[in-house]
Amino acid sequence: MRTSVLIIVSFFFFSCEKDIDLKLDPSENRLVVDANIENGRPPVVFLSKCIDYFSKITPSLLSESFVHNAMVSVSDGSQNVKLIEDTIVDITGNKIFYYTTPKGSIFLGKINTTYKLNIQLGNDFYTATTTIPEITRRVDSMWWEKLPFSDDPKASRVMITAKDKAGLGDYIRYFTKVNSGPFLPGFTSVYDDDIIDGKTYTIPLEKGFDKNGIFVDSLSYYKRGDTVTFKLCQIDKNTYEFWRTYEFSYQSIGNPFSSPVKIQSNISNNALGCFSGYAAQYRTLIIPKL
Repeated sequence: MRTSVLIIVSFFFFSCEKDIDLKLDPSENRLVVDANIENGRPPVVFLSKCIDYFSKITPSLLSESFVHNAMVSVSDGSQNVKLIEDTIVDITGNKIFYYTTPKGSIFLGKINTTYKLNIQLGNDFYTATTTIPEITRRVDSMWWEKLPFSDDPKASRVMITAKDKAGLGDYIRYFTKVNSGPFLPGFTSVYDDDIIDGKTYTIPLEKGFDKNGIFVDSLSYYKRGDTVTFKLCQIDKNTYEFWRTYEFSYQSIGNPFSSPVKIQSNISNNALGCFSGYAAQYRTLIIPKL
C-alpha cells in the first residue's frame, strides 16, 4: 500500500513538470568606451556597441560593433584636441578602429594633469574625466628565479622589490609584455596601498593574462629565454574602482556563491567602460636561456 501511494505521488509531481523557455530581451544598444591617456603618449579611444550576451562572437560581429564617425575630443584645461579615426590590424588580420590625435600632434599625456573626454554620437553626448597622477610607487629591483616546485627546467618566475610612498590613497595597475607580444594586465591587475603604505615589499610578478583566451597552467609562468617588460601604472581612484569591479565581475562568472557587483564606469549618460589615466614606468628583464 505504501509503495502504491509513493508511485501515485511521484506520478503526480512528474506529471506537473513543465519546460520553461526563457527568452531574454536583447541587450540595450549602449555605448562602450575603452579610453586611456598615458604620460608621454597621445590619448587612445575605442568605441563600440554592446553585443547580446548569447551572441556567437565572430570577427565580423566584432568589426560591426565598432562605432564610426563620432566626434571625439580630449581637453587638459588649456588645450582641446579633436581626435581622428584610425585603424590597426591585429595578428589575425582583422581591422581594429580607434580614435587618436592627428599625426604630428604634440598633445601628450603629462604627470599631475586632469583630462576630460568628450564624445558626441548623433544627438547623444558623453563625458568622462581622469587624472594622470604623481608616481608614488617605485620599482627598486627586478630579477628572475627558477619556478619553485616545477619539474620544467625552463619554468621561471620574475620577482620585484618596490617601495610605496607614505600616505594612503595610492592606486596602481600593472601589465606585462613577453618578447614581442602585447602588454597584458594581470589576472588581478589593480591594487591599493592599504596594507603596504609607506613600505618596501618583495613579491612575484604575476604574468599578464589575455582574458579573451582560455587559461592553461603554462600561461601562468615565464620561461628561460623570455624578455619580460613590466609596466607599472599609477592611477586615480575612479580608474581603480572601474578595473577593480570589472575584474571582480570577471572572476565571479560561473560562481553561484559570489556576490553581485556593479561595474563602476566613469563615463556619463549610461555608457559602459572607462577613461583611464596612466602614470607609467617601465622595467625590462632578459631571462637567460639554458
